[in-house]
Amino acid sequence: MYKIRIRGGARLKGEIPISGAKNAALPLMAAGLLTGEPLVLTNVPKLADVAFMADLLRLFGVDVEWTGEASLGQGGRYRLRAGTLQGTTADYDIVRKMRASFVVLGPLLARAGEAKVSLPGGCAIGARPVDLHLKALEALGATVELTEGYVIASAPKGLKGAVIEFPFVSVGATENALMAAVLAEGRTVIANAAREPEIGDLGRCLSAMGAKITGLGTPRIEVEGVDRLHAAEHSVLPDRIETGTYAMAVAIAGGEVELTGTSLELVGAVADLLKSVGAEIAATKRGFKVTRNGYRPVSASVETQPFPGFPTDLQAQFMALMATAEGVSRIRETIFENRFMHVPELLRMGADIKVDGDTAIVTGVPSLTGAQVMATDLRASSSLVLAGLAAEGETIVNRVYHLDRGFERLEEKLGRVGADIERLPT
Repeated sequence: MYKIRIRGGARLKGEIPISGAKNAALPLMAAGLLTGEPLVLTNVPKLADVAFMADLLRLFGVDVEWTGEASLGQGGRYRLRAGTLQGTTADYDIVRKMRASFVVLGPLLARAGEAKVSLPGGCAIGARPVDLHLKALEALGATVELTEGYVIASAPKGLKGAVIEFPFVSVGATENALMAAVLAEGRTVIANAAREPEIGDLGRCLSAMGAKITGLGTPRIEVEGVDRLHAAEHSVLPDRIETGTYAMAVAIAGGEVELTGTSLELVGAVADLLKSVGAEIAATKRGFKVTRNGYRPVSASVETQPFPGFPTDLQAQFMALMATAEGVSRIRETIFENRFMHVPELLRMGADIKVDGDTAIVTGVPSLTGAQVMATDLRASSSLVLAGLAAEGETIVNRVYHLDRGFERLEEKLGRVGADIERLPT
């Protein structure tokens, strides 16, 4: 077990390379189940969640080979080959470690005609039910039943194209529906589909494998099913949540940092918001530069929305920034319930935050104070690190195993631009 110690007050200067996106890598790895031929993924971040997914795939008989140790900002290479599936059951002991593993349901069903996948259960940021996933697969002709905490899906004669209309946007359900549809007979329409860049990345990979997909990046994705997919190589897109987190780190600590290997297109709503609070954003040939010099940030209000709106995965980080801003901001969480668990820890650092239902009212203070704090989930962890960068004195962030699920070598990246930060054993 480790903790992270931060001594606040240092301005940041230099460059931070952005890693491949965890939220893209996981469904891309699951896509390897759709073919018996090799799928090679490059720019894969070395994270705990990626390792969990590799372990799950091995249980199905997938040959998973990690080659090329990831350097800072340059992901590694996975070679996946699901020649003959040796099973179609995803046990609770694996799925409980990482909710995203539920995305194997669609490709297993499409490839093998059956799947048994544990229900993920609740998590720190709410229940996040899987009803939309199951209704999408039923629309494609699968028989789905729930037994003793497992989803048992069957389509012995194969899946059939259909119109799937989601009542609200769901990234995971869109991913499962898309991967199931590529091997379904006939045409499938996914209406009210998620538009997140990770969906587009998955679709481009599936297309490279031989899938016929149109409408990526729009609310209406159309898929013409094919008999089989083939080998392909695909590079994981940059992590927009990591990009936004480090952009906010500069905004809260001050300084000038170039984020490389990423693009403003991935974080348009975030960049606009940071400009409104006083940061300067400028595109460069390798990414973009974030600068904040002079006065405190000014307050701004926001509510989380599906892409291209402001992402829920950056809500906690923005709250840390607003805790140091001049004025009062309102932050409304519309995606996940129970996602203000970082608030009590920010209060320990001197923040002035009141929660009213799905809205946090943040009155900025001139300075936060270092303290012992406890990470409750992945994004809350990074918000506490950001708060520590701006706080007077020393901040200790405990339970940082959450960070290792989604941020690759965070303390090294921040340390190279001047932050006083280190990882210590507990």
